[in-house]
Amino acid sequence: MRLRPAEIYRRTRKSPDLFWNWAVCRPIAALVLSGIHTTRVTPNQITLLSAGVAFGAAALLASAPGYVGLVAGALVLEASYVLDCADGMLARLRGIASDGGHLLDFLMDEIKAFVVLAAVSLRLYREHHDADLLALGLLGLVALATGTALTTFLRRPEIARPSTTPSAAERAHGIVAIAERVAKGIIHYPSYIWLAALFGRIELYFYPYIAVNALYAARAFATVAFRFAGASSAPKP
Repeated sequence: MRLRPAEIYRRTRKSPDLFWNWAVCRPIAALVLSGIHTTRVTPNQITLLSAGVAFGAAALLASAPGYVGLVAGALVLEASYVLDCADGMLARLRGIASDGGHLLDFLMDEIKAFVVLAAVSLRLYREHHDADLLALGLLGLVALATGTALTTFLRRPEIARPSTTPSAAERAHGIVAIAERVAKGIIHYPSYIWLAALFGRIELYFYPYIAVNALYAARAFATVAFRFAGASSAPKP
């Protein structure tokens, strides 16, 4: 039985969720799914399609000149993100969500993040003829790769510590909580890169995104160093 978009949206909602997701992208994804959820299309196929669309967006961001090229690249990238929302929604709708599908989605998301940052770095270099922008983009890619590798390491079952519910005193609050929310918003670039493109200032994505990834990589590295600096704390083979 074919479901209406509103019903698909209701059945597949996640809580908590980012504003850009539940207010914009998931409703559009529900509309897309209303036409394909009864077909043989799989969530993993949508995940891979999302990556392909993102690669096309990156090509536009890197090579399509001027304001029109910038906006076109950002819009295609947002289409990719709608598909990125749709894959998990379809899996939840069918009751077939899996660890493998989740890991594939994570992998494609990280690859897309690398490709988009590289494309924007190249675009800014071509626009301003400033090699420092390429160097900064390269440093950003190193920070992004480092953060991704450290996150994967810390989430390994051999490394991850048992999760506990923190007390109210242990939870981030005040300025720290605000800073963490802002950082998470910057990391989630699909929420705002379109706005930077509409203003014709892709730097509004470029500089904050690199800065936050560098800070995250530094913090994650410090976490690993603190845990494993002592010989007795090293995991045994």
